[in-house]
Amino acid sequence: MALARRLARLGTETAFAVSQAAAEWAAHGHRVYPFHLGDIDLATPGNIVQALDKAIADGNTGYCPAAGIPLLREVLAEDIGLKRGMTIDPGQVTVHPGGKPVIGKFVQTVMDPGDEVLYPNPGYPIYESQIEYHGGIARPYRYLPTQTGFAIDLAQVEAMIGPKTKAIIYNDLQNPIGAESTDEERRAIADLAQRHNLWVLSDEAYFEMRYSGTSRSIAALPGMAERTVILYTFSKKFAMTGWRLGCAVAPPEVSKAFAKLNTNDESCTAHFVQHAGVEAILGDQSGPRAILAELEARRDATADLLNAMPGVTVAKPNATFYLFPDVTGAMAIKGITELPDFATEALHATGVSFCTRLHFGRPQPGEDRLYARLAYSGLPVDDIQEGLSRLKAWIEA
Repeated sequence: MALARRLARLGTETAFAVSQAAAEWAAHGHRVYPFHLGDIDLATPGNIVQALDKAIADGNTGYCPAAGIPLLREVLAEDIGLKRGMTIDPGQVTVHPGGKPVIGKFVQTVMDPGDEVLYPNPGYPIYESQIEYHGGIARPYRYLPTQTGFAIDLAQVEAMIGPKTKAIIYNDLQNPIGAESTDEERRAIADLAQRHNLWVLSDEAYFEMRYSGTSRSIAALPGMAERTVILYTFSKKFAMTGWRLGCAVAPPEVSKAFAKLNTNDESCTAHFVQHAGVEAILGDQSGPRAILAELEARRDATADLLNAMPGVTVAKPNATFYLFPDVTGAMAIKGITELPDFATEALHATGVSFCTRLHFGRPQPGEDRLYARLAYSGLPVDDIQEGLSRLKAWIEA
């Protein structure tokens, strides 16, 4: 019997394919240093775990409102609004099992089949997957290398907008490249959205995963709240990746649609997990501060060691837990021309496992540099130093 044809349009999170190769190598007795997957090996703070246990003991194990329990929606509205300089009504907040579901629900809500949606490339692969799965036309926009990292090619974005363009996905503090918009770039995207009447999905998963500076939201700019959906997740700041808890902040008509989709998709996000989310935001913040401090130490170690390697250069971003080094020179030193071969040979020679630019969208015309992506969220500093020292020695050999 045949399966639905639309499944052929459904992509995947390609980092998991690298996980399989790393696991197979480890199964043969080899040491692996997992820089490939953006998971966090640090424990969820104890007060959040205790709040979950209490919520279960108190009987919060049944169905709850599709949009989320009122207390969590109120807490999220106040916290997200305060950190972005916005006034958010709890009715604008819908709770979801993680931040990722917001991507698909945004696409389903604002896009009809045949509409075009702009999305970042390199970028989180689920953007393209959800656009195409739901019958849209995925239009990738690129980043240009700068002295401090990467910048959106604004001229390309504007040239891509046409009569079928319905929305743009915007990931400030970006996975995989760690890029952060300047105020000017953020305003430019907002101006394009308003002039061309576009919906905006502002993926703010790493809004609070920053080591210096101040995060800002495009939704807080004049004229943007009524056309922007903010994606928020508990996964990063609170080391709650497997808990599956996130939310969307959206205009009222979009929030109502999201709640209806929740009813159809999962009924509701786990009741007791939502109570733990309240504690995460209102409770003791020493745990999240310690997580961020540890990640900063890992960022510094990873960036410094990468920049010490011949043929490797990388900017040190102020946020996220990803680095996107240019490895063009290193590949030339090793006589390797293809990124998959570089990653495989590095794994087998050193145990260092990482993604490449190819895991985050098809390269665009004119790209002449070669990049890898390393996530340092899953390794302690000692392992980072050991693994990357082996990688450096391999390149130098």
